[in-house]
Amino acid sequence: MKNSAFVLLLLLGACAPKKETIVITQTNVRDVLTQYGKDNPETEVTIETRLGNMRLKLYDDTPLHRANFIKLIKDGQYDEADFYRIANGFMIQGGNLNKKLNYRVPAEFNPAHFHKKGALSMARVDENNPNKESSAAEFFIVQGTTYYEEDIVAAEKTLGISLTPEQRQTYVTLGGYVDLDQKYTVFGEVIEGLDVIDKIAHEKVYDLEKPLQKIPMVVKVVEKK
Repeated sequence: MKNSAFVLLLLLGACAPKKETIVITQTNVRDVLTQYGKDNPETEVTIETRLGNMRLKLYDDTPLHRANFIKLIKDGQYDEADFYRIANGFMIQGGNLNKKLNYRVPAEFNPAHFHKKGALSMARVDENNPNKESSAAEFFIVQGTTYYEEDIVAAEKTLGISLTPEQRQTYVTLGGYVDLDQKYTVFGEVIEGLDVIDKIAHEKVYDLEKPLQKIPMVVKVVEKK
């Protein structure tokens, strides 16, 4: 009798409907991500690599990008992902180039978020992209370099941006890459493991900033308690 009940439970489990993954298109991207963000409020993720681990905080005031990133992780988009492009003094870029998605995320530029060292930002294409919409899944983490105060002032004039005194000081002391500000959406930052960025950025590369030795990553959502 017990065996029969066990078999019945297995059959019921096998027949239970699987939760469908919502397919995002350019038409429904805002609506789907807005709702997904409400249903999935997590704001922290971890990225594990052979060179160390990083913990990242995602910003609530870039809701579409936060929701998109969480969805990508939960949907397995970053399974078998790696840091496939590294540029020492600039940034490390990651994702899974074998998994293509047919949508872009609307830009969410926020002057409060800038490309300091450890900034998490989405990549994007320049061609036929006047609104600077983000790639669906390819992201990068800024390494950058430190600046002199006068260089920051000159960059503000050239780029037509205005930084706060605190942001200027961060570029001078911690570093970053100011030329990216208000061109790519920053939607989070590394809060643990800044040294891992440097370790990855110092890996040997060959043609087109590709790491000589592959740098796989495991990306996980930190569940809210």
